[in-house]
Amino acid sequence: MGREMKFRVAREVLADTVAWTARSLPPRPSVPVLAGILLEVDGSQLSVSGFDYEVSARAEADVQATESGRVLVPGRLLAEITRALPPHPVDITADGPRLAITCGNARFSLPTLPVEDYPSLPSMPSSAGVVDSDVFAEAVGQVAVAAGRDDTLPMLTGVRLEIEGDQITLAATDRYRLAVREFAWRPDTSGVSAAVLVPARTLADAAKTLTSGPEITLSLSSGSSGEGILGLSSKDRQTTTRLLDAEFVKYRAIMPSESAASATLPVGLFTDAAKRVALVAERGTPLRCEFTPGQVTLRAGGTDDEGQAEERCDVDFDGDPLTIGFNPTFLLDGLAAVHTERARMDFTSPLKPAVLSGVDEPTDDGDAPAPRPGSYRYLIMPVRLPG
Repeated sequence: MGREMKFRVAREVLADTVAWTARSLPPRPSVPVLAGILLEVDGSQLSVSGFDYEVSARAEADVQATESGRVLVPGRLLAEITRALPPHPVDITADGPRLAITCGNARFSLPTLPVEDYPSLPSMPSSAGVVDSDVFAEAVGQVAVAAGRDDTLPMLTGVRLEIEGDQITLAATDRYRLAVREFAWRPDTSGVSAAVLVPARTLADAAKTLTSGPEITLSLSSGSSGEGILGLSSKDRQTTTRLLDAEFVKYRAIMPSESAASATLPVGLFTDAAKRVALVAERGTPLRCEFTPGQVTLRAGGTDDEGQAEERCDVDFDGDPLTIGFNPTFLLDGLAAVHTERARMDFTSPLKPAVLSGVDEPTDDGDAPAPRPGSYRYLIMPVRLPG
């Protein structure tokens, strides 16, 4: 049945490969075999795979093999065991219904799962182009923070990935905030244009962990609506995810094109002040921000039976004095995602969305701002203040 297999592998390599694959295993698999990790040895190459019909993960590693074969074993248990092994080479032998793991003086024996019942992993779609892995990881992290968590609204749980020539735009929203990030990439063909909706959690996890090489290859299938697949690969790892079949909001129409006032904030100082003041903000109550020339006053609480806090922070403010309220968590998420020392917040009115963006830092030899790769905008809906 293809279960005979024997190989030796470095402990760190095995633990890292299995742990990465196990991340994509479903917490509650619909059928028992989907809780398994597939180990396949062909020549001197070990392939470690997981698949739940939505997301697939496949990692490869070099091994010293004496017998090729394939075996399916409980994935999370294998990940826990390989992580706990002593620092010695690992010998793995599969023979019939058991998998034997030997490392130093440690020995384990695991039951195998019926490998013949395991579904075939989807093929990697054709390559569309490459992007620097650190740029992609940062961009996805900045945008995914604004994606919704409610699976009953699939459109809000995804990140819209738009490709237009050598530019990629990512966007996500949960109706209370909207994050947009643009960056350059290197498409395989000129004039390429595409727009897909990718599950945010899957995309964020893949972008964060596919950093073993300098580049990530993006692959897109051309299947009909609801059957599309996005593939991401880097060096010796690859993952695929089914795309969401949902209509994304027309987010460009939501983003304000002009502002009536703006503030330039020192991100570190403003974040620390907001965190302190928000300590007394009861669940669902806003953080009150009063902007005047040269400063912002942050306030939270205020009733007799709850705590109160107030703190002032120096900012550059241009416009008429303005008081606006924000959900503290949403505001802090945006500040953490900007990744610059200073941020700009643009306002139209106290009851309309504000837009947070990074501010270019001056160069060492002059006042001209240093160019930043890509642009990031974080729109946040205000909270109506009492009174």
